[in-house]
Amino acid sequence: MIHKKFIVYLFGIFLSSVCALAASAEQWDYTGREGPEHWAELNGHNLPCSSGSQQSPVDIAQTIEADLPSLQIRWKSGGGTMANNGHTIQVDLAEGGTLIRGDERFRLKQFHFHAPSEHRVEGKAFPMEVHFVHEDEEIGILGVLSVFFVPGEANGAFADLASAFPAHEGEQVSLHKVELTGLLPDSLDYWLYEGSLTTPPCSEDVEWMIAVEPIEVDAADIARFTALYSHNARPIRAPNRRFILRAD
Repeated sequence: MIHKKFIVYLFGIFLSSVCALAASAEQWDYTGREGPEHWAELNGHNLPCSSGSQQSPVDIAQTIEADLPSLQIRWKSGGGTMANNGHTIQVDLAEGGTLIRGDERFRLKQFHFHAPSEHRVEGKAFPMEVHFVHEDEEIGILGVLSVFFVPGEANGAFADLASAFPAHEGEQVSLHKVELTGLLPDSLDYWLYEGSLTTPPCSEDVEWMIAVEPIEVDAADIARFTALYSHNARPIRAPNRRFILRAD
């Protein structure tokens, strides 16, 4: 596992440098000629989007019981910046804290939203999904914790964000305090699999942790997001014999 992560780390360094040069010129979208089925054609660095064997998202339909370590969340409810980046609403954190899984430590960098959910469970999509993007403190691979949203009782943490969503691409607002743990379910049981970014360049350096239990949020707050982004979800990708693990 360590050897594999080291290879991914070296690839990540290379990928981040070349992608930085092309980022300003690249355009992509979720529909039309710049949609998911064309991402690999838009930029040579996006080749994993079509040729990768461990692409995300996936449908969580068949799982294998495994001895998975519990997730320890040590996030910090500090400030940050919320931006409309043209693809989603993203919150960047100055000091997000850590997620610990066994002997791995991941530092929280940002989180963002998708509607409908990118991952599915036995074919079922959810109204929204949030991705908490972490980076391994030693190797540099990503660990993404995903939580599904369903309509129900109001969630104060999400309501605070939804009321301040920047309406226009490129617009951003400062956040004095983000109640991160308010966006988590009571149970942190999760599915685990190895996958990729769900946006270009689709690099396959992500350990996905999908929370089994969704959280309830006000339907009106979901509508505030979908008024801006009604469909920013990549289609389901083939599992290609990957194992999706769940704690026994």
